[in-house]
Amino acid sequence: MHPETVSTETVYKGKVFDIRVDEIRDGDIEYKREIVVHKGSCVVVPVFEDGTVALVRQYRHAAGKYLLEICAGTLNAGEDPKEGAIRELEEEIGVRAAKIEKLSEFYVSPGFLTEKMFVYLATELTESQQNLEEDEILTIERHGFVALYDMIRAGEIEDAKTIAGVILAGSRHGFSF
Repeated sequence: MHPETVSTETVYKGKVFDIRVDEIRDGDIEYKREIVVHKGSCVVVPVFEDGTVALVRQYRHAAGKYLLEICAGTLNAGEDPKEGAIRELEEEIGVRAAKIEKLSEFYVSPGFLTEKMFVYLATELTESQQNLEEDEILTIERHGFVALYDMIRAGEIEDAKTIAGVILAGSRHGFSF
């Protein structure tokens, strides 16, 4: 049996997420949880024929620095994660993939956040055109799996979705971490 949600109140509505406070009853115990409500996101590891992976380097204000990441984006309401991955790949990297394969899906931080990430491997890439949003200021870098694994080990890649995505995609291409 699951605990019962006694009440829920939305205390903030934002562009990317909302925040609600739930009152929960689990047997004789009542407690509150602050929950960040997010529509979910798609993450894409684009691997080119030469074995390199395209990543983006962008400033992340919450971290206070530039981070190297695989491309990702928030899903639109009701959007299929694979379609979101196709959209984000072209928007951020400027390529289309003939093959998109789901690698994994996971909750980012289930203690307080509803966001689920869907990770895809994109291959058989062809150039198209980048279509960045106004606030997406980024540069594209391409690195091979060996270099990316070394960067992860050295702490140069600090983004969890990138670490997970690169390791998952690398294993599909014969690399082990």
